[in-house]
Formats: sequence, structure tokens, C-alpha cells
Amino acid sequence: MQTASTNICERKGHSQELSEFKRGTVIGCHLCNKSIREISLLLNIPRSTISGVITKWKQLETTET
Repeated sequence: MQTASTNICERKGHSQELSEFKRGTVIGCHLCNKSIREISLLLNIPRSTISGVITKWKQLETTET
């Protein structure tokens, strides 16, 4: 049974954080030169979420080198 707060978040378009596997899939698609729109359609994830994952990955990549 879902709580009221979960239902409110789902109605407003908010979802839970992506799993590590899904984030890796997003990055893999990005590295294969798929557009954010294509990735969104393939994985059924909002474009804003895709952009956020890619941005965080790029930031992490630059801090490690």
C-alpha cells in the first residue's frame, strides 16, 4: 500500500532516484552518441532526469582527472 506522500510525489512528476544500473544505462547511451531525447524515449525517463545524470557524471569525471 502506498502512502499519501508517495502518491503526491508521483502526481507532481517527482520520482525516486534512479538505480545505479539505470544511471549506467543513461551514460552508456550518452557515450554511444544518443541524444537526450532518444535516451528519454528508450528508457522512459524524463529528459530533465537524463540531463541531470549526464551533468553529474561529467562533473565527477572532471574531478577525478
